[in-house]
Amino acid sequence: MRTIIINNAFATGLIALSALAPNVADSRAHEYRVQVDKDMQRMHVEARFGQKVNTISARSRDAGRFLTDVRNCDDDERIRVSGRRMTLPGGGTDCIRYNVNLAKAAKAERRNATLADANIVVSPAVWFWRPTMRDESRITVRFDLDDSVHVSVPWQPVSGQPDTYRPQPSPESSTAPAAFGDFEYHEKRIPGALLRITVLKSTSEFNTKDIVDWVASAAGNVALAYGEFPNPSTSIVVLPVGTSAWGDSPVPFGRVVRDGGESIELFINEGMSIDAYYDDWTATHEFSHLMLPYISSRHRWISEGFAQYYQNLLLSRAGQYTEQRTWQKLYEGFERGRTSSPDMSPNEAAVGDRRASTMKIYWTGAALALLADVELRTRSGGEQSLDDVLQRLQLCCLPAEEMWSGTRLFAKLDTFLDEPLFMPLYRRHANAAGFPEIRPLLTRLGVTVENDVIKLNSVAELASLRASMTGH
Repeated sequence: MRTIIINNAFATGLIALSALAPNVADSRAHEYRVQVDKDMQRMHVEARFGQKVNTISARSRDAGRFLTDVRNCDDDERIRVSGRRMTLPGGGTDCIRYNVNLAKAAKAERRNATLADANIVVSPAVWFWRPTMRDESRITVRFDLDDSVHVSVPWQPVSGQPDTYRPQPSPESSTAPAAFGDFEYHEKRIPGALLRITVLKSTSEFNTKDIVDWVASAAGNVALAYGEFPNPSTSIVVLPVGTSAWGDSPVPFGRVVRDGGESIELFINEGMSIDAYYDDWTATHEFSHLMLPYISSRHRWISEGFAQYYQNLLLSRAGQYTEQRTWQKLYEGFERGRTSSPDMSPNEAAVGDRRASTMKIYWTGAALALLADVELRTRSGGEQSLDDVLQRLQLCCLPAEEMWSGTRLFAKLDTFLDEPLFMPLYRRHANAAGFPEIRPLLTRLGVTVENDVIKLNSVAELASLRASMTGH
């Protein structure tokens, strides 16, 4: 990542920032200039708006705690702040300047607990104050940084303008990470996408090149669904956390964040061997989420289930799982889903005590994905699959700018078919207690079970279809 070298003192840089004019090419554009001092103690922001704005706020309720000075550009008058909102002068404003106590904000960010002092994570939710607007793409943010400080944000880079980004409209599913300091940044091209990979530094040494290659490999697995990655430009942040309270697995936690763009956070135990990462499913699961829009919490069982289904198929197609291991994992997952909160429907489980119903949430949707995939393949004589339907979704609707309901998703998927499939599955199972009956289908696929160990029957009715699903 390129950085802008500031040769003068920090205070001199503030004068330079204030001289910047708004983009005359688009009178509606809002332009931000962000400067971070080399010790990462303080941030200065100047925001010039394309027209007068009457409301400015931050996403985090705690954002006001980290502001040290907010002023109107024109008359240098102070602007009062309450919580996460600014009280603007009558008639609004077209320019503000504010300072952020970055060190204090970093201290309050739990993601920094295991990081080296050379780099910090501070979400834009606490320092990116913006007007109310529907189209975030009208905002550009430029970072003017000391040569010792780099930046990583989830927003889209502006071509030809170093360290300049454009936040994208998004569902704001959570608060995205922004990293500052000395860390590893790499770009990796996979089918259909350029990955922007940030690997943060911890207090212990580890091989970042191997980690970057593994991340690219896990993302590349998702391209095995329909030939390309769902998002052409995704930000991935790798946070080393060791074992401690995070557990002792290679990737104890991961998540997708749709906040100004789509980004993936992978929390890793940096002490593991590289083979352990390749054998872990977490990264492939998280990347698989990008094949769907952000789904509402009531229908979370659909998004988690589809990702659960695909993580196993994709790891098989990539050659990391044998066919035996793939179906063993799927069978064991379906059984966990079957015994989880059997008196609840998936819709009820998704809005109830999620901890008690986790396996129902994760595996009911996976069962529906299996049912749909096999039905599509049998209907078409092997010419169409769930992969093809999700590719149509990607071409029309991804990345999605807003949250979708599960019914909106399934209704949309049905528009790609001659005969509805997904909404009938939803009506049959979404509000029904228990678990979808898939055991007869597994038998037809040639997946039989004896003492909880699966056996594959190569002459079963749908054995060849089963092999095409897993790439074997």
